[in-house]
Amino acid sequence: MRAFTYERAKDPIAAARAVAERPGAKFIAGGTNLLDLMKIEVETPTHLVDVQDLGFDRIEPTPEGGLRIGALVTNTDLAADARIRRDYAVLSRAILAGASGQLRTKAPTAGNLLQRTRCPYFYDTNMPCNKRQPGSGCAAIGGYSRPLGVIGVSKACIATFPGDMAVALRVLDAVVETVDAAGHRRAIPIAGFHRLWGDTPQQDTVLCPGELVTAVTLPRPLGGSHFYEKVRDRASFAFALVSVAAVIQPDGTGRAAFGGVAPRPWRVEAADLLLPQGAATVTARAFQGATPTRDNAFKLPLATRALAAVMAQAASRTKA
Repeated sequence: MRAFTYERAKDPIAAARAVAERPGAKFIAGGTNLLDLMKIEVETPTHLVDVQDLGFDRIEPTPEGGLRIGALVTNTDLAADARIRRDYAVLSRAILAGASGQLRTKAPTAGNLLQRTRCPYFYDTNMPCNKRQPGSGCAAIGGYSRPLGVIGVSKACIATFPGDMAVALRVLDAVVETVDAAGHRRAIPIAGFHRLWGDTPQQDTVLCPGELVTAVTLPRPLGGSHFYEKVRDRASFAFALVSVAAVIQPDGTGRAAFGGVAPRPWRVEAADLLLPQGAATVTARAFQGATPTRDNAFKLPLATRALAAVMAQAASRTKA
């Protein structure tokens, strides 16, 4: 790990200014991803701005009937909140399908959204990686690509976003709130928060330098039955090969988002309209234009089967 300086911020705008004005500076809160990357020198910040004292640790109702989740609410507290479990169960289930209990107790909401890919080539500093060193190439293309992306990828990068929570937030149409160094605030729909790689895969999100996530807002509850199906290589503490977050109404309509397949949680609203026609019809539309490799082409039928399993559970609940 390389040497760095450190400060503990007391004000969100000052924290944003400290990062925006200092090259190589980064925010830190739980540190569950950043510190690991610093240890292997994938991330080499020159200065860390600790935001843990900013008070963004509450879950509060909004005037519109939804909930506002502070950026520093831990995964454990979020998943256990009675309002989340009752009205946004897909979110609670996605979080509990994620990391270990120890990590969930430390990891905050914003950090979960901002975690970086788990592509093995991104973590291996001996291999070329356009996310780690722009212009160096992508060793995953033509290399080991089983866990990597099948859609939304590019010639520069085929890594996937690894999180579970964000997949549920995508199906719920959450909004990410931010503030920058000048005090300007933004509300960014989760659908546009994570970027597709294109020619600049080093840019994971649409955040500007120094822009600080302050909260995530959920709209009014959707009702219906909530599901999170995660298919992985081992039963616990593994990243998804394919995951499905779904909210399905008693009449068979609803919405679904997929994880483990793209640079961001993958949802195609036009495919949602096809849910009553069956899982195969939905995934044919959702993954139209997919470009899998030989190693990960299995993810496409796997996504269909995972969605079919969810739909079968929903149908059995309706009959009961």
